[in-house]
Amino acid sequence: MSKKPLILVTNDDSIEAKGIASLVEAVKPLGDIVVIAPDTVQSGKGHAITIHDPLRLKKSNVFPGIEAYTCSGTPVDCVKLGIYEVLKERPTLLVSGVNHGSNAATNVLYSGTMSAAVEGAIESIPSIGFSLLDYDADADFEASKLYAHKISEMVLKYPLQKGVCLNVNIPKGKMADLEGIKICRQGRAYWEDSFDKRKDPFGGEYYWLTGDYTYTDKGEDTDLWALSHNFVSVVPTHFDMTAHHLISNLNEEWDI
Repeated sequence: MSKKPLILVTNDDSIEAKGIASLVEAVKPLGDIVVIAPDTVQSGKGHAITIHDPLRLKKSNVFPGIEAYTCSGTPVDCVKLGIYEVLKERPTLLVSGVNHGSNAATNVLYSGTMSAAVEGAIESIPSIGFSLLDYDADADFEASKLYAHKISEMVLKYPLQKGVCLNVNIPKGKMADLEGIKICRQGRAYWEDSFDKRKDPFGGEYYWLTGDYTYTDKGEDTDLWALSHNFVSVVPTHFDMTAHHLISNLNEEWDI
């Protein structure tokens, strides 16, 4: 009998989030599951790691019958602890999410969900980050479960190239409304940031970050286009941020 795949599950919305429960349900039929997730919400932490404070790892019984732990650190801390301290062998697959909210386009740079997947890719582990375009804590994850299962199954069957992970975003809505899957490129977008300035009861000023998400990229091959047309977007993503096309230009132009 062939050995079952070992699947590491994490997220950035904490181990108590509905999204990670749906992801565990989605991948449970595909292998042996170990969950390591933050003990508090870590959204927007990007690829942060904990280096000036101790990390705490505690067993959790959130998922009956499944080995699970909470971590006091970030999603990337969860991945690192999983690989080097908890698991007896390297995972066959790492899945992160399902995030409450979009990680399409440049959101990927801020996302703790996707940073966990990128960390997996750095470790040459096939990794996928899943996000649902619904910020409601009680969002409907039925479509997410279906597509998380289907895409995870495909990655187990057809392994990704080393150093590559997948950024998967699922539109908000009922399963019957979705048009299927589109393999896309990352759309170009940016946040027009602003701050809501307030005062606490003692007269001290504080700020809430807010803003509008803007994009001018109208390409029909982007994740933004796919999601706006009710497709699940899948973007192959890697951690090499080199602008390769400029290397020869800089060598020619610079007097060095």
